[in-house]
Amino acid sequence: MPQPPNDDAVLLGDNLDLMPAFTGESFQLAYLDPPFNTGSTQRRRTLATVTGPDGDRVGFGGRRYASRLLSESSYRDAFDDYLGFLEPRLREVRRLLDPTGTLYFHIDYREAHYVKVFLDELFGRDCFLNEIVWAYDYGARARRRWPAKHDTILVYVKDRGRYWFDAESVEREPYMAPGLVTPEKAARGKLPTDVWWHTIVSPTGREKTGYPTQKPEGVLRRIVDASSRPGDWCLDPFAGSGTLGAVARKLGRRFVLMDSSAEAVQIARARLETTKAA
Repeated sequence: MPQPPNDDAVLLGDNLDLMPAFTGESFQLAYLDPPFNTGSTQRRRTLATVTGPDGDRVGFGGRRYASRLLSESSYRDAFDDYLGFLEPRLREVRRLLDPTGTLYFHIDYREAHYVKVFLDELFGRDCFLNEIVWAYDYGARARRRWPAKHDTILVYVKDRGRYWFDAESVEREPYMAPGLVTPEKAARGKLPTDVWWHTIVSPTGREKTGYPTQKPEGVLRRIVDASSRPGDWCLDPFAGSGTLGAVARKLGRRFVLMDSSAEAVQIARARLETTKAA
């Protein structure tokens, strides 16, 4: 018998098997960051370097460094029928959303248009709220086309007339042309638009877990602040490194995370053990 969520949890298993265990309309917010169907294997390596005369790398001033592999994570990101993979999972997510709830679906340019057409059918075109563009400046430099430096986050609400959105709780950002507004407005900053400029997770930053495709907490913080309230339940069926859970805990929300990778679940659980609640 389906039950409402009771404890913050990181669950190991196929989300299609795990989600039916929860009562419908249990979650205020669902964030999905599924594999992007890039057709390649996503890898992330974590190295440690120490100085030494026999090192295999040469750095500034001719100093030699030796590298040691601390960890390596990977997963295969390829599907013959991507929408066939997503469809039953998205139907479950919609069932689990509260009538005032919101879905944030994180995807890249390869599949964004096809997924939007399906979400229009599933939620209704009138329940499409935003297409957020998360822009960053990192990665490969293409020479035969414009380099792809953004992800898309499709935002849908369960009920267009009832959804929760709190613009005042979102951290404001500086005006790009502060001289064109009053000093008071410039000091206060502005509400972010549907284009978010935010760096990726720094390879040397404190957030880094070593998991491939880890998303930065700053992006998730805007989502959680805007579309949930303290005490609300948040769902991430493709949890990866557990960023949604870390942000939810810091902001006083509850969460259920799911992933089919034992490695991802281990990383997320270890991360959350050191994440302090609000």
